[in-house]
Amino acid sequence: MKDIKKAKKVQFSSGTIKRLSLYLRKLKTIQDNNVNVISSSAITQLLNVTPAQFRKDLSYFGGFGKRGVGYNVSLLIKEIEDILGINQEWKIALVGTGKLGSALLGFEGFSKFNLKITCAFDNQKNKIGENIGNIKIIDIKNLEKIIKKQNIKMAIIATPPEVAQNMASQLVKAGIKGIMNFAPVFITVNKNVVVSNIDMASELENLVFFVKRGELKT
Repeated sequence: MKDIKKAKKVQFSSGTIKRLSLYLRKLKTIQDNNVNVISSSAITQLLNVTPAQFRKDLSYFGGFGKRGVGYNVSLLIKEIEDILGINQEWKIALVGTGKLGSALLGFEGFSKFNLKITCAFDNQKNKIGENIGNIKIIDIKNLEKIIKKQNIKMAIIATPPEVAQNMASQLVKAGIKGIMNFAPVFITVNKNVVVSNIDMASELENLVFFVKRGELKT
């Protein structure tokens, strides 16, 4: 397996990493169909990515595949998992167990990428102590203690917007290094913590705008 530390010192974008995730999902589907070797054009089919872009994205991290032969599917899966860091299990803390939080607790897709929600927190007394799946909801007061005890580095915020920033600050204090924020508000933390703000309402408004423009043209 390639030593990722020796990857070319080239500045790649977050788009590269997002595409690597797409490639990984496609490769796993290909593997399920018992395909052992495949070309870049076949991998990128239906992904709205060119074979050249695929090869460029991989080139940031080393040489993969053989010209005229293609890519070994199982080996490339392992290589991309290594690049993304999901060749090991990552524990995730969930803050907020409303409708969205509860849905995330029931999402089985996390396990396919070695991601696992191991604890969930809320401040609603009627929820504390309840189980969603095999996860017991814990009082938010115990957030720092539990996160440190389980050595968790990533968290998901699914709270109302007015408390999201405070929750983010508590998570950082507890040692969290990466946050996925589903609350409809941008949160800010120190530069050593990675934040992904997922604003679904904004994305839908963006979609509505372009759909409306398309209808006006017809």
